[in-house]
Amino acid sequence: MTADTNTSANEANRRSTVNRLSAENVTLAYDQRVIARELSVEIPDNSFTVIVGPNACGKSTLLRALSRMLKPSEGRVLLDGQVIQSMPAKKVARTLGLLPQSSIAPDGITVGDLVGRGRYPHQGILRQWSQEDERVVQESMAQTGVAELADRYVDELSGGQRQRVWIAMALAQQTPLLLLDEPTTYLDIQHQIDVLDLCAELHEEQGRTLVAVLHDLNHAARYATHLIALKEGAVIAEGAPGDIVTAELVEEVFGLRCQVIDDPETGTPLVVPAARKARARSERDKVAATEAS
Repeated sequence: MTADTNTSANEANRRSTVNRLSAENVTLAYDQRVIARELSVEIPDNSFTVIVGPNACGKSTLLRALSRMLKPSEGRVLLDGQVIQSMPAKKVARTLGLLPQSSIAPDGITVGDLVGRGRYPHQGILRQWSQEDERVVQESMAQTGVAELADRYVDELSGGQRQRVWIAMALAQQTPLLLLDEPTTYLDIQHQIDVLDLCAELHEEQGRTLVAVLHDLNHAARYATHLIALKEGAVIAEGAPGDIVTAELVEEVFGLRCQVIDDPETGTPLVVPAARKARARSERDKVAATEAS
């Protein structure tokens, strides 16, 4: 092996161990339908990373790959320097928790029992249910506002209540990395903010690394410490929201004319879409310019 080859290999190893979770040159596909090619991302440790982009751009697919639910057809996902697919499932589950986009609870299960399943990765032949498990479950339900629902059947709950129960189960897993696919789905605005505030607390006060897919760009800009903007399976921009969220980026990624101003509450970027008439006028001007050329 040449010195140049050694140097390249060492640099690749250093890059892959800078942060706990990363994807290197992954191609992601469902059967023959490719969603992303040669996609690389690094999730900064101790960050609240949010992935944004238009529908069908690969956000949830990337999250599935990062969580070991989807195996890349090419490339690799690394967790703590190891290829995640080669790691024992329980070891991954003690390190990385996932709230998928849609979850189905077993029939006839109560809220308390479902949240308790988050403790499964911590169980073993020599370690069964403990007072610590019970404490964590109660604390997770209290944090998500579902403690009073503990004895209710999950299938009796509203969509918003069920979503909070699933979040409680993910919290009960007590992993240093937590991945959430559209955690505010089904929630009214009050509970959306409650969930995002909880995510911010987990990041700021407990030092957890969070990765979330969000559709609301303003929520993403307000809460994220690191933003990844995807389009057609490729990273268009990434960095702190204040550094990358511009009117030009929003139009490039989402095709939306807008202004970006400072959020009066937080000072973070706030996207204000152009009025309908202004957008229609802009489209007419584009068509006219095209015809003239």
